[in-house]
Amino acid sequence: MSNITSIQAREVLDSRGFPTIEVEVSTQGVTGRAIVPSGASTGEGEALELRDGDSKRYLGKGVLKALNNVREKIAPAILNKNFSTSSDLDRTLCDLDGTPNKSQLGANAILGVSMAFLRAQALAQGVSTDRLLATQLGTTGSILPVPLMNILNGGKHADNGLSIQEFMIVPLGFNTFSEALRAGVEVFHHLKKILHDKGLSTGVGDEGGFAPVFQGSHPHHQALQVVTQAISQAGYRAGADIYIALDAAASEFSENRNTYYFEKNRLSSNEMTAVYAQWLKEFPIISIEDGLAEHDWEGWVDLTNELGNQCQIVGDDLFVTHPDFLKKGISMKAANAILIKLNQIGTITETLETIEIASQAGYNKIISHRSGETEDTFIADLAVGTNSGQIKTGSASRTDRIAKYNQLLRLEEKLGTQAEYAGTSLFKRFLK
Repeated sequence: MSNITSIQAREVLDSRGFPTIEVEVSTQGVTGRAIVPSGASTGEGEALELRDGDSKRYLGKGVLKALNNVREKIAPAILNKNFSTSSDLDRTLCDLDGTPNKSQLGANAILGVSMAFLRAQALAQGVSTDRLLATQLGTTGSILPVPLMNILNGGKHADNGLSIQEFMIVPLGFNTFSEALRAGVEVFHHLKKILHDKGLSTGVGDEGGFAPVFQGSHPHHQALQVVTQAISQAGYRAGADIYIALDAAASEFSENRNTYYFEKNRLSSNEMTAVYAQWLKEFPIISIEDGLAEHDWEGWVDLTNELGNQCQIVGDDLFVTHPDFLKKGISMKAANAILIKLNQIGTITETLETIEIASQAGYNKIISHRSGETEDTFIADLAVGTNSGQIKTGSASRTDRIAKYNQLLRLEEKLGTQAEYAGTSLFKRFLK
């Protein structure tokens, strides 16, 4: 049993320079701390991130309301009370809010308390955060995740005219996480040189990837070409050592439920799927995230039928880490993988529930950051503790992204000979 003795909350800044909430929870003489991330391209079904809306302060993005909810509503309900597990606390928080999307207290307020309490629990028990998560989910907690490393940005993450939000590299053909990370970093730096030599910008977007402006009628094809070129110039084999993943974030360029404005053309769901199918023939693409809009369920079923045996079809906005949306996707056979974002659902317990449902259905899981990140490394612990096997945490630049990679290196070292790198095992069904 953990008796909560104090709760503190403060307004801090995320990687975009906007406020977010940091929470400290003390129990049994130790204190757990957590900072909540924030997304830019968000699904409609996400739990509510509570902002102040005061245009005179941080352009309306302050989080004083969320802070006050922690101090004035959450703290009185849980201070000096015992909770045997984090799920007990999370149920109390959800009941206290009483809404389906945590709009009363704010998902940012609730998640901050949920994360900080679990960290305090781990400290009180003398175990690491990843180990406590492994115990709660019943995993070995020994699998180091494949990084889906964002090296080219578009969409809402960069003002460069690209509709596709992320072009990522996926270093599968390696024996350890540290080797895979090194390969990804080397490709990133080779890409920078290629872009520089072409006279293109090497400035980076929100998640640390480059944000060049490609000329011509098919800029996305050019983006895929330079990524493939960077893999080769770094000394690796595209389609053997390193693959490519895309996050289309298609809801951001859909005009309605099933129409897409892409490269100055209006495309149907089937036509958008045909674009991806052609890219799959030309490039070693192993994963497509949010290839269609979040309300285009019929299109998702067709997309999965068409391409789901060739690559990972990932639902992000489609599922928003919500058990009910995921169950709908499983029943319809829409997608074959899910992106996991803590702040989309708002508590650790609900996040673990969604991960378990995905595992039972044979869906791949990808633990993910948000575009507004912080130095907090919780998702690295979550990826290892749950044996999810994949992580999205940005590029090989910006400390808010690198902090997660460095934590994974520490966890790999701590696990020693028990550490396993997920590598190609998660993708065997897609590999020729």
